[in-house]
Amino acid sequence: MNKGYSYAETLSVRGVGDPVLAYMAGRYTHSTPEQWADHIRSGRVTVNDAATSADRVLKHGDVLVFHREPWEEPSAPLSAPVLYDCDGVVVVHKPAGLPTMPGGGFLEHTLVHQLRQLHGDVAPLHRLGRWTSGAVLCARGRVVGAALSRQFQQRSIGKRYRALASGCPAWTEQVITTPIGPVPYAPLGTVHASSPTGRRSHTVASVIQKDSQSFIADVEIATGRPHQIRIHLASVGHPLVGDPLYGPDGLPRPGGTAVPGDPGYSLHSAEIRFVHPTLTLDVVVQAEPPAVLQLRS
Repeated sequence: MNKGYSYAETLSVRGVGDPVLAYMAGRYTHSTPEQWADHIRSGRVTVNDAATSADRVLKHGDVLVFHREPWEEPSAPLSAPVLYDCDGVVVVHKPAGLPTMPGGGFLEHTLVHQLRQLHGDVAPLHRLGRWTSGAVLCARGRVVGAALSRQFQQRSIGKRYRALASGCPAWTEQVITTPIGPVPYAPLGTVHASSPTGRRSHTVASVIQKDSQSFIADVEIATGRPHQIRIHLASVGHPLVGDPLYGPDGLPRPGGTAVPGDPGYSLHSAEIRFVHPTLTLDVVVQAEPPAVLQLRS
């Protein structure tokens, strides 16, 4: 069991004039109106630090808080070894299965929480999918974090991934520019995938070892679209081995029920490159890939 969590918001425009129950049930649909009514009766919803009633009308500036009780989170590996730690810049090795940020029932079983518990004021500056392992760039403190974030915005940070993809490509290097955007997907409403109306995306995949059924690729990405590597390799006919979601066209598999956070594929953040913001040194940090992504002799 975790320690629970309090979700707070200050009313400005949305919700002003609504009764508490109607607002909570309409905005936060993860619980039914009946469940929200029970939360309100039990004092788990407060307005301005006081218990409230279901029919209280919300006003501008009201501080509305839902005090979620402790819950049992899904299990996840919690170790994230430090690969680099120098003058406010930290790189850690996130294991596959550990979410980067809270969501989907995860709160304390996340990389951001584990970093805070073990290293204090250290926070990740980008995220990897739950089942993607490898190097994550983090910062200790806001000044270093802001400087590194600018490098992300300027696309001057280099990231090399390693992936296990299906098939036997005729090419040794492929530039993939398939646009990525939301497409209809019944289990979720929409999901990011190959889309002619999506955002410009850029990936370079290089085959480093292959056999008749699969290959290991090193992958550099110049953009950071959701699930970009999975979608791009699938869009050129080579979905990641075991990917339950994306088929050979970079679209969700027809009739599928998988969601982006489901496991099955092998993807690893093998290297990250950046300029240290205070030392002005070029830094390259590598994370050893799991056995399935290591080259065979």
